Amino acid sequence: MAQVSNKDPAPIGFHTLTFAGIGMSCKMIEPENLTVDSDWESLVSELSHWGNVPEPKSLNIMSLGEDERGPTAIIRGDHDWLAEFLPWGSDGLIRKRSTSSGTSADSPCGGYRWKETDVIIIRKLEQNEESAKLQLSGTMKLGDLSSTKEILRSCGIALGNFHSQVEAVRTTPPDPNRWNERLSSIEETLRADSIWRAQHSSDTECMLSIGDVRFCDITGDRVRIGRPRIADALTPPECQFPAIRDLASLVHDLSRTHYDLSSDFDIIELRSSLIGGWREAAPQKWCSDKVFYTHRGGLAIWEYEQCLLDVIESVSNQSGAPEPAVTLIRYVRPFQKRMFNNRTIGALSIMAGFFAISTLVSNFPPSVGEIKLPLLFLSASYLLMRFYRSLAPPPEVPFNRFFTLFG
Repeated sequence: MAQVSNKDPAPIGFHTLTFAGIGMSCKMIEPENLTVDSDWESLVSELSHWGNVPEPKSLNIMSLGEDERGPTAIIRGDHDWLAEFLPWGSDGLIRKRSTSSGTSADSPCGGYRWKETDVIIIRKLEQNEESAKLQLSGTMKLGDLSSTKEILRSCGIALGNFHSQVEAVRTTPPDPNRWNERLSSIEETLRADSIWRAQHSSDTECMLSIGDVRFCDITGDRVRIGRPRIADALTPPECQFPAIRDLASLVHDLSRTHYDLSSDFDIIELRSSLIGGWREAAPQKWCSDKVFYTHRGGLAIWEYEQCLLDVIESVSNQSGAPEPAVTLIRYVRPFQKRMFNNRTIGALSIMAGFFAISTLVSNFPPSVGEIKLPLLFLSASYLLMRFYRSLAPPPEVPFNRFFTLFG
């Protein structure tokens, strides 16, 4: 992506940037200077604050940094504080998540906004435990399968606890139309040869989802509420999401970790531990069998979205094909074809049910002899539907492993 001219307004101490590429654009707001102590007071002078933030007149800038989510600064006042800048803003729900998650999340203690856009979030620096990412890397390199599975289970439980904590705060009905429109937009931007639309279960309610969850964001039994990934700037969400999308993000990060470490562990066994831990702690409705039902989308379609987001970021950065996302996407079309072929069984079940009902209606009230044929059709319909549902790919199996297991 190339930088283009930009004349958008910005608060004192900040400047706005716009980047554009083929089918994509991204607007950013970043600090101009943060080198001397007085710069901080200037930066926040036009911003509104929420929560617990440091007194700007008595701060010292200790160090500056930057990561893939944006610039950071460690500042010292009565405490040591970590200031994390949000170059592409957020969905506007960081404060809501932080005040609603209780002890289940590592939340910012405060932040700054400009015109309803999150610009900075603030944390008190504390001595933290080792992240789950480092723990997983250690146990996987050592070949300790038992410890690896236990870490994954505890990560699933931590995410499930967060979802249970925020369940009562904000839920809205499923939004499959917008979810499908978003997927369509990403596929068109990437000129992808894969197309996936799903009905989604009525249990997949929208909630205060985190969005991008990785093992580096989990410490102990808490999940970090942090800044959005750059894909959220390239493809801004115009909808809310269900809890299973957070799980899909973490499951996909497991695929990244497994690939980066060239692990010999069975990825299916690892995914089972992670998913099982989440289902132990998450609200029952949000992790029901209906939510995981792959013929209606399940976990698989959200994992597909995560792969697409990896690709769209790599395209914008010209950083090469991201693995394992690209490999997984290659298997999406045959994966979908298998599910489409399964619909033949579902159609036969519907036809048998239709024949049963139509036979009953045409011969109502039926005699003892006439009732046998409708009962036969109803039994066939039930058994065929059971068989059809059993053909749905299980959530523990990634796209590239499905055909080695099920032919």
